[in-house]
Amino acid sequence: MNRLLRHLLFPDWLIRRRFPGHVLKRIEAAVSASERHHSAELRFAVEGALHPSQLLAAMSGRERALEVFSNLRIWDTAANNGVLIYLLLADRDVEIVADRGLNGLVQPAEWEGICREMETCFQRGEFEAGALLGIERVDGLLRRHFPNSGENPNELPDAPSVL
Repeated sequence: MNRLLRHLLFPDWLIRRRFPGHVLKRIEAAVSASERHHSAELRFAVEGALHPSQLLAAMSGRERALEVFSNLRIWDTAANNGVLIYLLLADRDVEIVADRGLNGLVQPAEWEGICREMETCFQRGEFEAGALLGIERVDGLLRRHFPNSGENPNELPDAPSVL
């Protein structure tokens, strides 16, 4: 019941307060800078709250992140190496979804560690710092496993998605 109320009462303006335009621009710049150093694709998405139908279906943050991964077509990269950093503000939940090209290269505990670091920042109200920290940490993993080999087309938008 608490989760239902938290989502139903989550105001849309709170997304803009936590992630105003200048912060979204910094996130976009960080993603763009990151992608110059590796051949993977990185997306950042933030959502305020789930729709009531999703809540009634008991959709988890992870399930929603997988849905967003699909909807944003992050799976549609040549090397299957797209990564989504997804933030569900109402739950203060961070999920990272990586495409199958990263399976076996990055352990789930590494992704979870990044999520927990970001959530710690968000709990302190440091939304910009948490987002940029997550991008920096994911960038480090992507540089290790998919170093830039020269030709590196930008296959996905760098701008964050506000859902």
